[in-house]
Amino acid sequence: MILVGEELLRNGLSHADFETTDSNRCMLAIADGMGGHNCGEVASYDALTNMSFYFKDLPSNLDEKDFVDAMTNWLKSICLAVDAKGKENPMYKGMGTTFVALTYYSGRYYWLNCGDSRLYRLRDGELRQLTTDHSLSNALGLMTHSSQIVNCIGGGTTEAYIDIENITDDVKKGDVYMLCSDGLTDMITDSEVKELLSRSLEADTLCEAADNAGGYDNVSVIVLKIE
Repeated sequence: MILVGEELLRNGLSHADFETTDSNRCMLAIADGMGGHNCGEVASYDALTNMSFYFKDLPSNLDEKDFVDAMTNWLKSICLAVDAKGKENPMYKGMGTTFVALTYYSGRYYWLNCGDSRLYRLRDGELRQLTTDHSLSNALGLMTHSSQIVNCIGGGTTEAYIDIENITDDVKKGDVYMLCSDGLTDMITDSEVKELLSRSLEADTLCEAADNAGGYDNVSVIVLKIE
């Protein structure tokens, strides 16, 4: 599931332009559900719905420390909420979701990550993964990605951590940022992602490539170009 501004999308396409000024704020985010088809959908929906309202209601002009504290507090609250839902209804027990986001807030760009969904940047023909996978394979230093993650929202635990990075000074005109679930990167290589992004900025092109490669998982992609 994806969040583009205040728009939530499970299936389908969305295009949006955003003008950055000090008074504007915008969040692009992906939540990739876990714990069974229905449960994963519920966890990802709850996380992004909650974040949409939380981010919209943030006071203006928080400095970096207060913004990081606010996002950390959000993570704590949504983890407790997802866990409580599982305790209320056994159907949702153990459900969880990853979360990755790119935000513009009070004149600053931040990325946030909890889990193994990813944020990439394409600059001058070079594709670079900015986030770190919170996965078992990454913790063990393995080159092959596995679906076993060591950090997420929910997933049978009430504790999680979130990586938050202020990248304001490193955002340049012409940069292309891509957020995606592992349903994309498990099916096509970084080289293929770079080639496709270099030819087209359509997120749907990447989703189709993953499907054509035999995609067995949900694929969520957001592409943003800085102009």
